[in-house]
Amino acid sequence: MADLAQTAERAHPLQTGYAGVGSVSVTLADNATRVSLRARPDAVAALSKALGLSLPLKPKTTAAKGNRMALWIGPDEWLIIDADGSSLVADLAKVKVLHSAVDVSHRNVGIIISGKGADAVVNGGCPQDLSLGVFPVGAASRTVLGKIEIVLLRTGEDTFRVECWRSFSGYAYSFLQESARDVAV
Repeated sequence: MADLAQTAERAHPLQTGYAGVGSVSVTLADNATRVSLRARPDAVAALSKALGLSLPLKPKTTAAKGNRMALWIGPDEWLIIDADGSSLVADLAKVKVLHSAVDVSHRNVGIIISGKGADAVVNGGCPQDLSLGVFPVGAASRTVLGKIEIVLLRTGEDTFRVECWRSFSGYAYSFLQESARDVAV
């Protein structure tokens, strides 16, 4: 008989494990807290103080402190990722300036592409120039991968993080695995 006292646990939608081909691996990012933050320029200082890092103000830039990252997505928009799972919304709720902070932790999924040729794997479906001179370590942007919108972050010379909506995560994960197979050939 089934033990009814057990608690159900949410499974990651891509829990198929490790996918590596040759020198490139495509793996799942650890769960994290994510917030979509929108604010006017006059609110940036107060929001930065609450987050404990300076919100980036230039296109394709990021800021990080500890396990918390802020990615510039648009002139008044940032994606905040906290790997510790802390309550970003609670931190931002204390700020008395006009802003919008929406927890998108369960909407987004992170995928890590790493190893020699990771840029070619991502470029298998992303038209953006990923050369180090144009898209250096720490660069981030909203772009496309195949048919879906993603947020792309370069975390290392040969490492990228793709953030996509949970409903598109199977497509993105499979696409990147297939692209890794193509690059390995």
